[in-house]
Amino acid sequence: MNLIMPKLLSTKLDETKDNKVIALIDKLTITEVLTKNEYLYILDNITSNTKKHLFNQGLLKKQIYYQNRVYLRGLIEISNYCKKGCLYCGINNKMEVERYRLDIDEIINTAKEGYNLGYRTFVIQGGEDSYYQTKMIVKMLKSIKDMFKDIRITLSLGERSYEDYQAFYDAGADRYLLRHEAASKKLYEHLHPDYMSYDNRINCLKNLKEIGYQVGAGFMVGSPTQNNEDLVEDLLFLKSLNPHMVGIGPYLCHSDTVFKGSSSGTLDETLVMVALTRLILPKTLLPSTTALGSLSPIGREKALKVGANVLMPNISPTEHRIKYEIYQDKICVTDTSDQCRNCIEGRVVMIDHEIDLGVGDALNFEGKK
Repeated sequence: MNLIMPKLLSTKLDETKDNKVIALIDKLTITEVLTKNEYLYILDNITSNTKKHLFNQGLLKKQIYYQNRVYLRGLIEISNYCKKGCLYCGINNKMEVERYRLDIDEIINTAKEGYNLGYRTFVIQGGEDSYYQTKMIVKMLKSIKDMFKDIRITLSLGERSYEDYQAFYDAGADRYLLRHEAASKKLYEHLHPDYMSYDNRINCLKNLKEIGYQVGAGFMVGSPTQNNEDLVEDLLFLKSLNPHMVGIGPYLCHSDTVFKGSSSGTLDETLVMVALTRLILPKTLLPSTTALGSLSPIGREKALKVGANVLMPNISPTEHRIKYEIYQDKICVTDTSDQCRNCIEGRVVMIDHEIDLGVGDALNFEGKK
């Protein structure tokens, strides 16, 4: 009897914890908000059984607002030059890598190619490259917008002044992606050099919202020293900011950075955060990130099945894609743009979702000023 009782007691405790986690997930599904301690309880006690419930709720919540539509964005990586020193990044300013940048005509021609493939949103992304002065970006935006009236342009060019953001917006930029990376100031400072400011990062996001952009934030899962309390800070921050897009991806260790040898984030950990974010911000756009496809051949599909609803196939010139190595073993670097387009559509259809090539504005966006 003495040998059996501890096992029975343990089973009973596990059932009690599972029931509480499920109850909290159901509460979040209805109210879209929990306390810090309630989020922490979920993350500290989630099991394979309760994950299934969370993932199902994330999918159902997405379907209420977006059905099974998956928006495609054509990603153009314009430069791997970067003046910043993010310690986890494979193209930071200390890395010895082959650098490249696209000129304005190359960016415009790439957008033309993407338009012909059906894309109606373009994500123009790069390191923080001082070569691209404000006037150049403005010229590029106006040229593309004059050429195509039925598109959205998303910029992801890092921290800029309020005046720059305003100029880009006035020239036709519709959206801006600026991952906050970590809402915990302590963790942010662990991942970045001293000259990078957590406060400035957060202030940039506020400026973007004030100007009128559709704003994208986001964070890494599994980064060095990150714990569940840090992840809760991300959830609370997102609820407060109410962004229109949230990019959530696993931290993938790059062996040439100072974090060499550290463990990468996992697929399951990332899926949990995607599903929770869908429940917190049901009308936001949630990309299924390429990094998930690097973790698992069906990583992106799994994210779509727990609440994600955006994919960003790479349409950058093929000869440069391998050089944009934020993390190692990045997928799809040798595929042509039409191969990426066809592959993505096939993967989406296989999981009973459907491609939407419209501009796909976030449902929590009230429109341009």
